[in-house]
Amino acid sequence: MKGNQGLLKKIITVILFALLLIPFNMIVGAENKQEKDIHWDQLQDDLEEPGVLKVGMEANYSPFNWSQPTHDNGALAITNSKGEFANGYDVHIAKKLAQKLGLKLEIVKLEWDGLPPALNSGKVDAIIAGMSVTPDRKKEIDFSNNYYESQMVLVVRQESDYAQAQSLADLSGAKVTAQLNTFHYSLIDQIPDVQKKTALDSFPTMISSVLSGKIDAYVSEEPGAMAAVAANSDLTYLKFTEGKGFDLSQVDTGIAIGLRKGSSLVQPINQVLADIHEEERNSLMKEMVKLNQGQENLSFWQDVQGLWTTYGGQFIRGALNTLFIALFATIVGSIIGLAIAVVRSMKNLFHKGRPSYYLFKLVDFLLVAYIEIFRGTPMMVQAMLIFYGLKLFFNIDLSSMTAALFIVSINTGAYLSEVMRGGIHGVDKGQYEGAKAIGMSHGQTMRHVVLPQAVLSILPTLGNEFVINIKDTSVLNVIAVTELFFVSKSVAGSTYQTFQTFLITSMIYFVLTFTTTRILNLIEKKMSGSDSYTVKQSSSTDSVKGVKTHD
Repeated sequence: MKGNQGLLKKIITVILFALLLIPFNMIVGAENKQEKDIHWDQLQDDLEEPGVLKVGMEANYSPFNWSQPTHDNGALAITNSKGEFANGYDVHIAKKLAQKLGLKLEIVKLEWDGLPPALNSGKVDAIIAGMSVTPDRKKEIDFSNNYYESQMVLVVRQESDYAQAQSLADLSGAKVTAQLNTFHYSLIDQIPDVQKKTALDSFPTMISSVLSGKIDAYVSEEPGAMAAVAANSDLTYLKFTEGKGFDLSQVDTGIAIGLRKGSSLVQPINQVLADIHEEERNSLMKEMVKLNQGQENLSFWQDVQGLWTTYGGQFIRGALNTLFIALFATIVGSIIGLAIAVVRSMKNLFHKGRPSYYLFKLVDFLLVAYIEIFRGTPMMVQAMLIFYGLKLFFNIDLSSMTAALFIVSINTGAYLSEVMRGGIHGVDKGQYEGAKAIGMSHGQTMRHVVLPQAVLSILPTLGNEFVINIKDTSVLNVIAVTELFFVSKSVAGSTYQTFQTFLITSMIYFVLTFTTTRILNLIEKKMSGSDSYTVKQSSSTDSVKGVKTHD
């Protein structure tokens, strides 16, 4: 009996203990569920498109990210650049993140300076582009935990006087630079008596400067230096022992993922990154560096041939896009300019004191403001403001190509409006008076008398504007338009063969402009008519030359 009582007491004790644990388990479970709901279920709220993780990168900074013409070695298609595929350490990290988060991955190719505006405006959801965490960047965007740790090195020529340097002190007097808008540039000040040169926009540009002797060295993360050396045997990099290199105690040399302020993506991304061990990260980086290994003992022209064989399709696609943008913008800009010139030429039709007069003055003021603003600011600045500003402030998400056509057209219209106005004013006033004398209205006079003469007189200027637009489309690379210059920067950044790449680019630009100029000259000649004329008279009148008379 006592044994049964003892057993009963034990059972009751276990039940009471379990009951006491229930509230605790409920609290812990609720906390865990709340954490799950906040950081996993609700992360869709921070995605521009539900179920899709849009990642922005340069695709121009190997081994972290680069572009290639095929999907080999696990590359992914770039969504805003048809025919290009992104590969590199950043791409494979992004693939792991998307897979673990259950999201579809899209790679968006953007210029380095355009990445933060694209993130804040919602064009991308994350920046995975070998971006270091700096105090200034942390003011604008949030960061995940680091997904790669790197040492800082200096890239120099193999034959340089500084190639055997053992410490920063050995680079005294050297000409050194670093990439624009990175903390690398501030590290240069640690080199004694250094000649600190202007920061450059990209690593291919810095490599070209080192190879040409314009600078002696540039600051780089070690993986980037390894890729540069692997692609170009004329380069090497300096890695110093502790205490002889850069003092990095005041900076974070880690590479992290950039996210919008207050994004709920931070914690789930950190959880995924925690599962990628350091050994796996280092192994992946070595594999990406190996993919950038260049071919040895090739001549300059063999490199050019190899680039064209591999990337020729991209060059041609970029050239066609350049030609299309220039042609479209010149036609639309001419129409805009003509319309503005005609409207502004109507000022004599309105009499002061009438409502129509003041309405015309208002319209004229707005047109002048448009002309002055777009003629007085660089098209590159206009592109940044329109492309990112419309999305940020008005939630109008233009594609890169649509934005390009709009920007170049209105810019061209501002310039050609004054050209058109000058052509109209160049028509002799007697033409107006003659038209008025035979009863023609202002509109009829403009259509049938003035404009045909004005357009004919400014035809060379229109052709010149078309040629200028072919070259000026290069500034659109800041909003990731896949025109010729943007493609060239991608190829140079992926191969580090800058001179060879831009030689191909210059030849294509020359062919485009030379051919266009010749075609426009033929059109102008046809529209201008013959250079020689024969005066004919009626049969009732004697010929001016060789007058025949009868005795």
